[in-house]
Amino acid sequence: MFNAALHRPDGLILDLEDSVAPAEKDAARVLVRNALVHLDFADSERMVRINQGERGLEDLDWVVPHGVQTLLIPKVESPEDVLAVARRTAELLREAGRVDPVWLMPIVESAKGAWFAYDIASAHDSVVALAIGLEDYTADIGAQRTKTGSESFWARAQVLNGARAAGIQPIDTVFSDVADEEGLAAAVAEAKALGFEGKGCIHPRQIAVVHRGFVPGEEEIAKAKRIVTAYEDAERRGLGVVSLGSKMIDPPVVKRALRTIELAVNEGLLPADWRGGASGSH
Repeated sequence: MFNAALHRPDGLILDLEDSVAPAEKDAARVLVRNALVHLDFADSERMVRINQGERGLEDLDWVVPHGVQTLLIPKVESPEDVLAVARRTAELLREAGRVDPVWLMPIVESAKGAWFAYDIASAHDSVVALAIGLEDYTADIGAQRTKTGSESFWARAQVLNGARAAGIQPIDTVFSDVADEEGLAAAVAEAKALGFEGKGCIHPRQIAVVHRGFVPGEEEIAKAKRIVTAYEDAERRGLGVVSLGSKMIDPPVVKRALRTIELAVNEGLLPADWRGGASGSH
C-alpha cells in the first residue's frame, strides 16, 4: 500500500470488507484511518470499501472525518442501502466541518442488486459510479465463472445500462488472474467495447494494462476538451451555472473530463499545452 501510488492508479482503495478477517475488523479501522491521515496518496483518489449494513455505517465514523474522497459500498441490493450511507456521511461531514464532498460507488454483487441497478445508480446525487463484483454474483445465482463470461453478461449489462441511464460511470469487475497479462488486456478491451469506463485492479502490475486499454479515443478527448473549456470560461466570467449546449456541467463531470485529458496527455494523444489550440494525433 505504501508504494501503490507510484504506479499512478486513478484511486487507491483501502479495504475494510472481504480482505479483512472478522476478528480484525476493529484493528483495520484504525489502520485505514491512520493511512488516510498520514499516507501520501499523490494524485490518486482516496477510496475506502466499507462493510455491508450496520457495520458499514459504523465504519464511516472512522473514515469520513479523515479525508476519504470516495466510499465503495459492497453488496448493494436496494436504493435504501445507498441512502443509509449517504445520510450518515452527510451527518459526519457536517460534524467534521468538511465542505468537500464524499462520493459514493455502490457495488452490485447479487441477482437482486443487478435487477435494481438503475434504482441503485440513481439513488442519490453523491453516487458517481456503479461497479459490479462477479465472484459474489455468480455464487448468488449458482453459476461458475467461465472465461467467456456468458454466465454474467446479463448482470454486467444491467449495471452498465443502469449506470448510463443514471448518468454515472459504469465500472467493470476485477480480473483475478494477476499473472495473465494478455487475458487482462483482452478483458479490458471487451469491457471498453461494452461501454464500461474503468476496471478495478487487485495488484499494481495490472494498473498499466488497464490504463492502456481504456485510452480515450479522439471523440472522447474532444468532448473532454469542450467540457473543461466551457467550465473554465464560465469560472472566468463569474457564472454560477455552467452548461455545454443543453446539458449542465457539474464538478464530477469536469473531474472526469480532466482525467480523460490527463490520460490523453500521458499517452501522447494530446499535447500538454492543449489549451493553446494544438491537437494530438494517434
